[in-house]
Amino acid sequence: MFLERKEKEKLHTGSVLVGYDLGDDYSQISYCLYGKEDVDTVAAVAGTKQYNIPTMLCKRAGVNQWFYGRDAVKNADEEGMFPVGRLVSLARGGDMIELDGESYDPVALLTLFLRRSMSIMSFVATADKIDAIMFTVDEPDDRMVEVLSRAAANLGLKTNRICFQSHTESFYYFMLHQPPELWMYQVLACEYAGRRLRTWRMECNKRTTPIVVLIGEQDYEMPELSGGAEEEQAGQEVYRQADRTFLGILRKLCEGRIVSSAYLLGDGFKSEWNKESLQFLCHNRRVFQGNNLFSKGACYGLQEKFAPSETGKKYVFLGRDKLKANIGMNVLRQGKESYYALLDAGENWYEAAKECEFLLAEDRELTFVITPLNGKDIERKSMRLAGQEADGAPYTRYRLEMSMSGPETVRAVVTDLGFGEFFPASGQVWEECLEL
Repeated sequence: MFLERKEKEKLHTGSVLVGYDLGDDYSQISYCLYGKEDVDTVAAVAGTKQYNIPTMLCKRAGVNQWFYGRDAVKNADEEGMFPVGRLVSLARGGDMIELDGESYDPVALLTLFLRRSMSIMSFVATADKIDAIMFTVDEPDDRMVEVLSRAAANLGLKTNRICFQSHTESFYYFMLHQPPELWMYQVLACEYAGRRLRTWRMECNKRTTPIVVLIGEQDYEMPELSGGAEEEQAGQEVYRQADRTFLGILRKLCEGRIVSSAYLLGDGFKSEWNKESLQFLCHNRRVFQGNNLFSKGACYGLQEKFAPSETGKKYVFLGRDKLKANIGMNVLRQGKESYYALLDAGENWYEAAKECEFLLAEDRELTFVITPLNGKDIERKSMRLAGQEADGAPYTRYRLEMSMSGPETVRAVVTDLGFGEFFPASGQVWEECLEL
């Protein structure tokens, strides 16, 4: 018999959900109201569609005066100013930052930037009125999740609904909320910034239930467009080179595939350099250009997390950070054998967790049922509670805590809770790692 310890968190209609796209160069903030489909992005400059907030701080010498975002960029070259950029990489690295004769914790600097940038949400809701926030970053590994968890704890949020997902997953959730004809077949997203072009190619395997969504990522080197040439003629040559390079990449990505739509992201696509490549891409495809896809996808991700849509229930995204199998147990509940789900495929491994209580009689062994979504056979893995002393109790109550230490490793911790006042808990603990 299993007893749930926690009910799923609930949100109320009208709750404010925030999607925060945090990048080394720029960040963006989108928001929506729970139960509403519309997602808006906050303008960094009021009355414009300038969504990018430079991820930068700048300190005035000798005083505790800090500027952030566009003001930091504007003041960075002035005398007596100490700019600091690439805040995400610095926080991930963890090394103290020397600034104006003092040492600063890089996570504290990132927290300051987050707090200041969140102030542009004040016309919608102050930090203490936000009901859930999703941070989306390029690579949400365990270090990045640790950094963001520390930072979020000091933002003045009154909620514990703080979530994390990759840009890749934000792309998936964004597409999930687009008209079906845009992702009937495969979808491309291309982000061009500096010399890097990153591409995502999304495809659905409609032969599985639920439908498995896979997204392939690839990085390419491109010419630097900004400041690449002093003379107009040389600049035009850089444009032609970028156009030829991008066209070759697109042909390779689309070869032998049907692509329904494509999304062009990043400042690299602001200039009109991609004439041939755009002509190729627009042939029998819908093409969109913008730069707030990831922050909007973060909002949609929150909506699906707390109230899955009918479409969302039919699909499961299996990215590299995802648990790729359902994990559960066959148990007796109210005298009937049934399957009890512990961890669900499609969860981020760093967020996958379950806690429950159960009763065992003489057989001190747990059997976990592992059902992969990649078509492989169902596996059963056992965990023996060795060393349990017989105390005459007809049953013993246990607590099971499930979590993951990596995308392929499940950690199970079982604690003896005893059985009533006549059979007190021994406090004995068993721990085992299951390789998937």
